[in-house]
Parts: sequence; C-alpha cells; structure tokens
Amino acid sequence: MITIKSPEEIAIMREGGNILANVLKEIEKMAKPGVATIDLDRAAEALILKHGAKPSFKGYHGFPHSVCISINEEVVHCFPSSRVLKEGDVVCLDLGAFYKGYHTDMAETIAIGKTSYEAKRLILVTRKALKRGIKKTKIGNTTGDIGNTVQRYIESQGFSVIRDLCGHGIGKDIHEDPAIPNFGKRGHGEKLLEGMVICIEPMVIAGKDYHIKKSKDGYGFSSKDNSLTAHFEHTIAITKKGPKVLTEI
Repeated sequence: MITIKSPEEIAIMREGGNILANVLKEIEKMAKPGVATIDLDRAAEALILKHGAKPSFKGYHGFPHSVCISINEEVVHCFPSSRVLKEGDVVCLDLGAFYKGYHTDMAETIAIGKTSYEAKRLILVTRKALKRGIKKTKIGNTTGDIGNTVQRYIESQGFSVIRDLCGHGIGKDIHEDPAIPNFGKRGHGEKLLEGMVICIEPMVIAGKDYHIKKSKDGYGFSSKDNSLTAHFEHTIAITKKGPKVLTEI
C-alpha cells in the first residue's frame, strides 16, 4: 500500500535526511587506501547515533551492520569486513537513518585514489542518471516515466541497467510501495501523487550483461560477468513545487 506523507512528516524526514547526508560526507572522507570497510561501518554507526538517529539497516532481514559497502563488481547489500580499500577501487556506500519514526536512505559511489577513465565515466553516468530520474519525479508522472528516463540515458552511454533490483517507497518502513524500477515504459506503473516519498537508485553495470549473482558473502549481489558497477540513491518527496531531495546537506 502506498502511503501519503503530510508536510509535517516530510519535514521530519528532511531532518533525518540531512543527518544522513552529513554522515555519508564524513564517511567518504575516511574512505582511503589502507582503510578497512568495517572501520567505515563503525564510524557511520557512531555518527548516526550521535545525531539522535538509529541505523536503518542494522538488523533489517538479519543484516548485522549499519552500512552496505560494495566494491568494484559488487552491486549492493554487501557486508563491511576486514577487507582493506585499495587504490583504484570503486566503492558504493549505502546507508539509512531512522529518525523520529521515519527512515531515509541514500547511496554514493566513489573512487578510491586514482582510478581508470572507464570507472570515472561509470560513476559520472550513474550520478547523472539519478539526477535525470529525479527531474521526472513530478505529480502526474509515473514510475515508468522515471525508469524509462534512467534506462535510456544509461544505455545511451553504453552501460547496462540492473533489472532485478529497484528503488522503493519509504517512510515509517525502510521499504514501502511502490517499487521504482530503473527501466520501463513512459506512462506505465504507479502514478506519482503529492505527498509520496520514494527512493530512486540507479544500479549500473559497465558491461553489456545486466544480470547479477549472489556475492561471496552470500547476502549482497555482484555483476554476473564481474564488470564494475555503480549505485547512487536519494530519498525524494513529491510536492506541488516539484521533487524535493530530502537526503542532501
């Protein structure tokens, strides 16, 4: 069931989103060669708690950490561990915060030190795809309008859109209706209404094969052909004045 949020509820989610964006900014500064991903996770949890929020992901469907940290061919939902970041790695940091009864969710993909031209382009294209999707988040448009825009741009750049994972509604639960695919047809899917809050999250594979497989940790997902991946996400409210990004500083 799709839930409609009041302006007061959206204001609370904006507060939580600001906390989350600031935490992510701090964690990105720490993500350097030689740093273990578990240390990023612990730092993120401490910062979220310091700001009066709770990590949305910890305990969700048995996930034991606060941040999903996916590296190179890994797409999403991978465990932090003693694995150390290396020069040239492409790393996705995906985290959520539960604040005053509401969740927000966001993700960024960053390069560790110097990386390849193709990796930089993959990150740039995925970021731009999210921005293009957000522009379609208007009253009267559909989830298919968002997905179609994301898909067409990504594929025009020679990359592939993952089909088996998608964005989602968000609010009192971390994952709510509707599903927000990163592909689709214009005019199809759920109609966007004022007061809906959704997460748009393009997940992109550098190769031509968009299929995924379970990661080595048995929880996350990786590209089937081991190509590099990138993932960006924002929490967005649909308002009369257009899309309002809640997860930014």
